[in-house]
Order: sequence, then C-alpha cells, then structure tokens
Amino acid sequence: MDTTIQNNIAENIIVEDNSHAHENHESNNVFGFWIYIMSDCALFAAIFATYIVLQNNTFGGLSAKELFSMPYVLGETMLLLTSSFTYGIAMLAAYKKNLKQVFTWLSVTFFLGIGFMIMEINEFAHLISTGNAWNANAYMSAFFTLVGTHGLHVSLGLVWLVVLLVQLKQHRLTPVTTTKLTCLGLFWHFLDIVWIFVFTIVYLSGAI
Repeated sequence: MDTTIQNNIAENIIVEDNSHAHENHESNNVFGFWIYIMSDCALFAAIFATYIVLQNNTFGGLSAKELFSMPYVLGETMLLLTSSFTYGIAMLAAYKKNLKQVFTWLSVTFFLGIGFMIMEINEFAHLISTGNAWNANAYMSAFFTLVGTHGLHVSLGLVWLVVLLVQLKQHRLTPVTTTKLTCLGLFWHFLDIVWIFVFTIVYLSGAI
C-alpha cells in the first residue's frame, strides 16, 4: 500500500512538473514574439523616417492631396480596424474554449483582411496606370516602400491565419494552438497600429 501511494505521489509530481515546464515554454514563446514585434517597430520607424524626409520630393509630380481619395482610404481603414475587433472576439471565444466561435470570427477576420488587401492592390494598380509608379519620384518610392511593406505584413498575417485555422481543425484548442493564436493576435493588432500611423502621416496629413 505504501509503495502504491508513493508511486501515485511521484506520478503527480512528474505531471505537475511537466505542466509547469510546458507553461514556461509557452510563456517564453510569447515573450520571444514580443521581441520580434519590437524589431519590426524599428523597421517601420526607419521607413517612416525615410518617408517623412522624402514626402515633399515630388519633382513636379502630383502631391498626396491630388493622388489619394480619402473616402477610399477610410474604407480600407475601417476594414482593417474591424478585423482587429473580430480577432479580439475570436480570442475571447478561445478563452471560453468555444472552438466554433473561434473559427467563425477568425474567418470573418480573414475576409476583412482580404478586402483590405484587394483595395490596397487596386490603389497601387491605379497609381501605376496613371504614371505614378514607385520610380516616378522619390516621394512615390517612399510611399510604395512604406505602404507596400505594411501590405506585405498583412499578406503574411493572412497566410498565417489560414495555417492556424488548419491547425485548430486538426488539434482543436490546445495550449500550443492557443499560444499561436495569441502570437498572431499580437502581430495583427500591431499591424493595425502601424496602419493608424500610415493613415495619419501619409493620407490624412497629405490631404490637409
């Protein structure tokens, strides 16, 4: 009897140790992702600084006020900000272990992100077709670099979202998939914050 009790105690200790080790591992993953976000902040800060320096170097070309349609850009902005809200709802559903709602809201987030990218690609195509491509002048080079880099990040986020949906379908809501959901949420909300700066500095200040 004493041997059985000792074995049970030992097994419980091992399970508890493994659980703590797993929690620490997932916490380290999230912390590591925060470090990546900080490095991305540095990247965007450098691109923003370049844009601010070159924003008046149009060399006789059109200014931002003449190039961009504010209602159109507002539409893009609403799509992306709404996608951040729907992702937040998906996270709440994940904490409640409601996999069906997680799938629903992540899918809504994906289609909102796709809508944003379609509008952005359409904007780029219009600028290029009217002779305002990235090689038109220094200002357009800075614009395409800044907005294009953000768009590339959104595209990667959408691919990541699809992969995560597949993993959730296969493994459901486990500590591992929940951690991945948290990391993608940090990335997605970060892109929304960057877009607010893009909207303010590139479009809004250019329209004034």
